[in-house]
Amino acid sequence: DRYAHLRRAAPVHQGTQHRRTMAAFVLSPGGLGLAKPLGASGVKSSGLARQRGAAVLRPRAVVCSVSSGVATAAPHRCAVLSHTHRRGAFTVVPTALGVAMPAPTADTDGDVPVHKYFSGLNGMALNADQKVFPSMAEVLSKIPKHCFVKDTAKSLVYAAVSTVLTVGTGVLAYLFLPMTMAYLPAWLAYAVVAGTCSTGCWVVAHECGHNAFSDNRKLQDAVGYALHSLLLVPYFSWQRSHAVHHSRTNHLTEGETHVPYVKGETKGTMNLNLLESIGEGPFAAIQLFAHLVFGWPAYLLTGATGGSARGVTNHFIPSINTGAVQLFPGSWKNKVWMSDIGVVAVVAGLAAWASSAGFATVAALYFGPYTFVNVWLVLYTWLQHTDTDVPHLAASEWSYIKGAFLTIDRPYHAVFDFLHHRIGSTHVAHHVECAIPHYKAKEATEALKAKYPDLYLYDPTPIATALWRVASKCVAVEQRGSGKDTMWTFTDKKAPLVAATAVDAA
Repeated sequence: DRYAHLRRAAPVHQGTQHRRTMAAFVLSPGGLGLAKPLGASGVKSSGLARQRGAAVLRPRAVVCSVSSGVATAAPHRCAVLSHTHRRGAFTVVPTALGVAMPAPTADTDGDVPVHKYFSGLNGMALNADQKVFPSMAEVLSKIPKHCFVKDTAKSLVYAAVSTVLTVGTGVLAYLFLPMTMAYLPAWLAYAVVAGTCSTGCWVVAHECGHNAFSDNRKLQDAVGYALHSLLLVPYFSWQRSHAVHHSRTNHLTEGETHVPYVKGETKGTMNLNLLESIGEGPFAAIQLFAHLVFGWPAYLLTGATGGSARGVTNHFIPSINTGAVQLFPGSWKNKVWMSDIGVVAVVAGLAAWASSAGFATVAALYFGPYTFVNVWLVLYTWLQHTDTDVPHLAASEWSYIKGAFLTIDRPYHAVFDFLHHRIGSTHVAHHVECAIPHYKAKEATEALKAKYPDLYLYDPTPIATALWRVASKCVAVEQRGSGKDTMWTFTDKKAPLVAATAVDAA
């Protein structure tokens, strides 16, 4: 039994009336804030909520750890205690968000080691092997039929709104912001606002690439090609690679974009070594900067974060493909060259503009917002498919519908939902059927939530908190379980997985 050593728990102190109080730091979008002392007890007045026979403490977002069988409460760590329904004892449940799950103990029936960090999903995706996944046809039948109907006029209106907002912010900046260093903060603010608006144009082109914009294919491709080319995205190249991403979501080797590094392999080992050598904070900061600033260009040019099956790829030169599986097979190679024409034309236009108005003007008005478009794009994609307790699956356990239901919806709220056409808050429905127009996606999402509450994933964690958790904790994946129970989950430790350890609650 390969996991026998992991199921040896330390002795526990019986009884539910014992209380342990801990000081903890709360991780919030603004950073770390000192929380009130957390208390855990088995009595109702302690603030514990009943969940499947277990008393669960619900603090705010916290990062927890168990070290040498002792619950630590250092400034950046704390422990959440839950009352197990089997023994009536307190068990440490490490978690990265303020909702704790009952932890499996030495006498539970699983061969899978206890998971260490939980997101706001509360480990909901970790029992995928125990769930019954419906067929694709069955899932589609639960979505109202009118959700699949495209309205070309409405799609054009949304495209126009995003375009007007983008161009309008640029015109205002050009007219009212002097090109001087004294106004650098104002230009940075402009880049954030204009980039955020421009992301709406990116999402409209994304809909075109998915055949969700119009039944008029020529109009659809013309809009998508124009908008993506203006953002230096090779339209058909991306259309193909993104279709592969949808067809292999959370596939360990054949996925496309944000495929995790594997512990024990070169990149996984490098990541874990870097974390150990510089510490969690600097590691997370490097991850955020590398992903958000350089991630998108690196993906287009080298296939960075793509699956190992395709190796190094390039969205501009289709012959660059070092893996066994071709990213651009057959006629797609010609479409890559067609995509290049649009991007080259825009680059030539930018060069002509720079020669006339100066590079500083082009950098301020175009490349500043362009950078933040890329930030938004990577942020969305990263958080839609990655978290501490969302597994990846090998070929033998993976299926399309499993991958779709391992997608995560998150709370981006009204402003960003409007500007970005709900790309982050209705993404599960988008992966179930990508041809659903964004203005029908909310209704489709509600249908999926109602019909498949045990499969639909929604994490209420604030976006900044979730982003930090993913950057700091999702370092590499390692295998959990065996046979049909096999899944690959994230770890931030070089040592083998360890079970949660019961501690004396006195």
